[in-house]
Amino acid sequence: MPPTDSVLNPPPARPDITRAVCRGATRHLRERGYAIVKEMTFANGRRGDIVALSPTGELLVIEVKSGIEDYRVDGKWPDYRDYCDGFLFAVAPEFPRQILPDDVGLIIADSYGGELLRDAPRHPLVAARRKALTIAFARLSAQRLALIEDPPL
Repeated sequence: MPPTDSVLNPPPARPDITRAVCRGATRHLRERGYAIVKEMTFANGRRGDIVALSPTGELLVIEVKSGIEDYRVDGKWPDYRDYCDGFLFAVAPEFPRQILPDDVGLIIADSYGGELLRDAPRHPLVAARRKALTIAFARLSAQRLALIEDPPL
């Protein structure tokens, strides 16, 4: 019996999907003028997959979901809303979008780029939290750049 197509071309693994969606979403956001930090931890201990800072200082949190299981087991995403002006999901083109809530933004992405399908409803941060998050964003970015330029011995 000859091998089936799924044996010859297995579906991508979850980490590969996550990387591809993350790459495409960040490319899309950069094209829109955002500065990007991946894996930023907030004061509540939650870690945003992508945090995007606009030229005007607006902060977005983008949660990357690799598939249905990833979405269903992750109930912590509402906790990110207190740390951004807008919250979005980024998913692969084949992700069943109908299971996502309507009150969040949506980016469809693959490893080549992304497209904003639904803008995130805005809920502006209070000034003190915006300042703290912007400083944390800048410090994290600078620390990561310093490690690239001068890695530990």
